[in-house]
Amino acid sequence: MSDSTIHADVRLGAQGRLVVPASIRKALGFRPGETLVARIENGHLVIEKPEAVERRLHAHFRKFEGRSLAEELIAERREEARREGSG
Repeated sequence: MSDSTIHADVRLGAQGRLVVPASIRKALGFRPGETLVARIENGHLVIEKPEAVERRLHAHFRKFEGRSLAEELIAERREEARREGSG
C-alpha cells in the first residue's frame, strides 16, 4: 500500500450503495467479493479489511498480556463488597 494521498469522488447510489473507485481499491488491495468492515469514527466512515481490525485490536490489547482481567475484576468486586459490609 502506498503512503501517498489519493482523492476520488464517490457517489451514493439510490439504494445507498457506494462504489469505491478503482484507484482506491488498488491502493488498499481490496478484491471483488471481499468482506470489509465499516464503522463510524469521529463522524467519518472508515472501511477496512478484517485483518486490519484484528491487527489494531491485538495492538490495543497487547498491554494486558500476562494479566487476568477477570481476576482483577473479581478482586475489585470483593474489595467493594468488603467496604460496603464494614460501612
